Amino acid sequence: MKFFFTLDYKKRYRFFSSEPPKDVQEELSRGKKLWERAKQKIMRIPQRTLVQELAFQKALKIKEKNIQIYYSGDPEEKKIKKKFSHFLNRQKTKHIFLLLGEVILLPVSGLAAFLPGPNVFFYFLALLLITQWLALRGIIRLQRKNYRFTAAPTFKEWEQSLESKGKEDFSQILKKIERIYKLPNVRKILWK
Repeated sequence: MKFFFTLDYKKRYRFFSSEPPKDVQEELSRGKKLWERAKQKIMRIPQRTLVQELAFQKALKIKEKNIQIYYSGDPEEKKIKKKFSHFLNRQKTKHIFLLLGEVILLPVSGLAAFLPGPNVFFYFLALLLITQWLALRGIIRLQRKNYRFTAAPTFKEWEQSLESKGKEDFSQILKKIERIYKLPNVRKILWK
């Protein structure tokens, strides 16, 4: 599994992994069908955000002490370590506040059980809560690891094209990134 840390088209840092989310198809009970409907709704979250949450969750599976993260090469490794550390701290704070809000809303959504039909809102909120919780645990685990940043020239091209605002170059560079790093959803993560 490879991790990436680079700017998106809005010049905000994004953290994502090369491993695509897995989709399992099986015969489901009624409760599991509701859970799957909630999962489908959560998949409507912008890919940029969802992929980042999943990358944080995947960090929970890492056993090694050192993690290799690909980035553009700008700025130098010492500065990018500080930026990444700051990024993780901001994400940790954001996730804590989101979890608090979701914990407050969860009992209220349970009251919707009195309405006819399935309570998809409760399942959606529960799934969102679990996703946020696992992502927070992944962020905390990432903060305890040692990072080895590896410069990736194609990401440097991407960030340079952002600076020059050469939108015609975006598509070509993203195709190149897709091909080299086998990232089929990179457009959804870095560009609109």
